Order: sequence, then C-alpha cells, then structure tokens
Amino acid sequence: MTASGAARDRVAIIGGGILGLAVARRLLEVRPGSEVVVLEKEHDIARHQTGHNSGVVHAGLYYTPGSLKAVLCRRSVGMLRELCQDKGIPYDEVGKLVVARDPAEVAKLDDIEARAKANGVPDVARVGPAGIRDIEPFAVGRAAIHSPHTAIVDFVAVARAMRDDVIAGGGEVRTGFEVTEIRQGVGRVVLVPRHGEPITVERLVACAGLQADRVARLAGADDDPRIIPFRGEYHRLTPAREHLVRGLIYPVPDPRYPFLGVHFTRRINGGVDIGPNAVLALRREGYRRTDLELSELRETLAWPGFRRLARTYWRTGASEVLTSVSTRWFVRQARRYVPSLAVSDVEPAPAGVRAQAVDRDGTLVDDFVVQELGNVHAIRNAPSPAATSSLAIAEHLVERIFPTSSGAVASGAVPPIGSEVLR
Repeated sequence: MTASGAARDRVAIIGGGILGLAVARRLLEVRPGSEVVVLEKEHDIARHQTGHNSGVVHAGLYYTPGSLKAVLCRRSVGMLRELCQDKGIPYDEVGKLVVARDPAEVAKLDDIEARAKANGVPDVARVGPAGIRDIEPFAVGRAAIHSPHTAIVDFVAVARAMRDDVIAGGGEVRTGFEVTEIRQGVGRVVLVPRHGEPITVERLVACAGLQADRVARLAGADDDPRIIPFRGEYHRLTPAREHLVRGLIYPVPDPRYPFLGVHFTRRINGGVDIGPNAVLALRREGYRRTDLELSELRETLAWPGFRRLARTYWRTGASEVLTSVSTRWFVRQARRYVPSLAVSDVEPAPAGVRAQAVDRDGTLVDDFVVQELGNVHAIRNAPSPAATSSLAIAEHLVERIFPTSSGAVASGAVPPIGSEVLR
C-alpha cells in the first residue's frame, strides 16, 4: 500500500507515442505510487504517428454526436490547451475554414454545422464568399463553416512534456524495448522483448498505433480489425508564398471516406503544408514511396477487408495515387481553394502514415476502439483526432481499468468503453 492507502499497481504501456504517454501520466496522477513503465520499440518517443501528423488541435466539427470521438475530442481540447499553458508550449488558435465549392457541398455544410453545435464547438459560424475572403484573403468558395478556435500545436513537444511528467511522477520510459511475446497468467502479464530480459506486470495497456493489431494478436486477439497503413504526403509552400494562407483551409469531407482531402495547414513552428493525400503504404512505417517490406505488403493485400475496400473506393484510390506521382495534379486539387497557387510555389514536405483499422467486411472503422483481453487493454483503432483527444482518452481508459480511481469522468458523460469493445 502507498502512503495514500491505494494499492501499488504494476502497469506497462506499450507505445511511446502521445497516447501511451498520456495513459501513463494519467495513471500516475490518479494512482500515485504505482509502478508504471512505458515501453517503446524505437530509441526515442513520438517517432511515428505523433511525430508525423499535421499538428492540428481539432475542435470536433465532424464527429457523430455522442460518439467517443466527439465527446473525448471536445473534453480534451481544454485539457490540452491548459497543459500547453502550464508547460510553455506554443498553442495558437489560428482558426479553420471548411469551404464548399458547389451547391452540393453547400448543402453538406448544414450537417457539419449541426454536428458542430451538437458537439458543443464554440463560436462556429457560416460565412459566404465575402466572409471567406475576410478570413482567408486568397481563398475562394460559395460558403464555408468557420471554427475560430481550431488550433495548432507541436504534438512532439506535448509528448515530451508528458514523458517528463511520467518520469517526475515515478514512472519509467524505456526505449529500444520491442515486445515480441505476451504471456498472460493469473493476475500477471509477462512481456518478452526482442532483446533483454522479460518484465512482469499486473496489467498492460497497448497503444501501439501502426502495430496495434499485431500487438493485440500477441495478447490473444483475432485479426479483426486489421491495420492498413495509408501514407499521407504533403507539399509545403515556399517561404515567399506563405502569405497565401493565414490558418487552416479544408474541403468539405466525403462522409463515406475517413480522410479529409488535400487541405492547407499552417504549422506552429512556421510554414504552411498542403495535403495530405492518402495512398497505400508499402510497409507499416513506410514514410517514403521507396519504403517496401514484401511480407507486410503481402499481409495487407491478403486481408479480405482491404480487397473489399479497394473495390469500393477504386476511383478515389486512383485519384489519390495521381496526386502522389504528379505534383501538378496535387497542386490542381489545392488550387480549387486557393486559385493563385502555382506548382512553383510548393516544395516536398515530410509524409506521415495513418493507422486505419479495416474490418474483414471492408468497413473503415470510424470510432475509437478498445479491446479487453484479460488483463490487457488494447487500443485497436485510434485515428485522428486521437492526438487532440489523448488526454481525455487516457482519463476515460484509466477510469475503465480502475473504476472510481477518480471522479473526473462523470457517469454517463461519455459512452461506455464497453460499447466499443470488440467481442
């Protein structure tokens, strides 16, 4: 027992991205004295999705009201802003425009506006062509939704601040620790690394991102859903043309498709990125077109869900591939929103890879999903806005693992995690 009278828990978290670190931080906040260790296979934290995203703090415009995405995103925004203020991390509410180009897209703005209001996104407003120009002088469109509090941040800096809090709270962050085997016994979980000695804990939380399904399988889960890696490629405005964009300019999303389309994103450390597209990565961590791992590619192509997905979205997929191989076509998509953009105004920027869970039937899994496997809690799907939502996801997950560990998550405030558990 600790000085506070609480049990001394022994918990491991697989994954040194923002979500794994947030879970570790929350555990130490509500159950001080616990033995908490974060295990990261790379030699530094935040090397994958956390370190390769757009840096946008999403306000919660699109998500289905009442879903985990909607509720946890909205709760986490304020928590993230407060953490950044406490740690001196820059946080800038540059604002976001979701721009409709034709009457069909204008009609879709009604649904986005209704969802935003249902989710409690503050100060969302509809603007016309003149309003678009007032906010973004070089942008065009028939109408737009303006979210003035959508922000940008450096999520790697946030992850590092979380790591420091974990260590200050008595936790440990081990890098270079790749788990290759998970053995469960009564009240214990043994984690066997590729190199080094196994460790034994009472509970395990897997926040493995691009490796989420593989780690879950080590704990006894089945294949469904499978992570399919989609590379998101970016271009960046040249310094002389950064004035073309003040904040964030997004297209109206296709509700059938989880990707938001090519858009403009001002970065917290300077510069404006254009993208991403969404093309199949040829390996789980394939940030370059030349990154190829045949065994991983075969695994992806063999998944029935991927084949069904490809048949359903082949036209969209072909267009995405075209943006990958042709800068001119990429810029052509972006010029629909900023017509003065030219090919000479852009240069290549680093890409990211999205871990998208796909069911066996080809369904793109939309909401956050956690699977419970004995003493293991495995996050099977945590796409955008997971970075924005990380603090609230951690709060919610820790409350489910250790009920009544805190009063922060009110009963009924969020949908029960069990409703998202795969059986």
